[in-house]
Amino acid sequence: MTAIYILFIIATTVVISLAYPGWRDKRILKRPFPAHWQVIVKRRLPFLQKLNEAEQKQLQDMIKLFVAKKNYYGCGGLEINDDIRVTIAAEACLLLLNRNTGVYPSLKHILVYPSAFRVEHQQHNPDGTVSQMNSGLLGESWNNSKVVLSWDNVKHGIENFNDGHNVVLHEFSHQLDSESGSANGAPILKKNSYQLWAKVLSKEFEALVKASEGHDKAVMDYYGATNPAEFFAVATEVFFEKPQQMSNKHPELYNEFKTYYCVDPLLWQ
Repeated sequence: MTAIYILFIIATTVVISLAYPGWRDKRILKRPFPAHWQVIVKRRLPFLQKLNEAEQKQLQDMIKLFVAKKNYYGCGGLEINDDIRVTIAAEACLLLLNRNTGVYPSLKHILVYPSAFRVEHQQHNPDGTVSQMNSGLLGESWNNSKVVLSWDNVKHGIENFNDGHNVVLHEFSHQLDSESGSANGAPILKKNSYQLWAKVLSKEFEALVKASEGHDKAVMDYYGATNPAEFFAVATEVFFEKPQQMSNKHPELYNEFKTYYCVDPLLWQ
């Protein structure tokens, strides 16, 4: 009888979940934000205390949804714990504040290595041949619902939240970019003008390409000159971590990102 009752409860839960897709989210949001999670957020990302009360509550709700609905996997011997789950979720959800876009609905899996990891991939050479390459990476965003991160570099990014280098912001901005169908530096825009976005980002991308070729000093890392998708990701890192410099040197770009992300990191300085 007990087994039948348990099966009935499971079946009922599945039916309710399918009939009311938001039912599980409401259950998650009703739970209080765990006190030890709050300790993690304050320790890892103390600047988040400068968010207003409504934004802090919004961020906590998104962290709860993120941790509950994404599958974390420890790789290379790393054991997943709440420090890893909450730290990554807090940074990833920072990109979603005030945007009402859902918590990365296509993302299902987060693979975390203890340090930089190696991947094999094919490289197409100018002579038409294909080489098998083995590269070391700090993070990677896949269109097929996965993000891969190095925990050492996640920690380095938040311990130095003013150097314009942050692997979580970088890889999760790729997730946002790919929501339009492909990661190409043209994410879905809700408040920006597509025409102005294309004009400003194209101009800034070309300027970074020229700066990288001439080894000129730049606010953004030269890696952003690789292609428009990487430019968007690198510019996102700089927008959140070096807002004063971006605002001073690239005011049009800063305004486009401020409109897109619906926050002004200058207020957090």
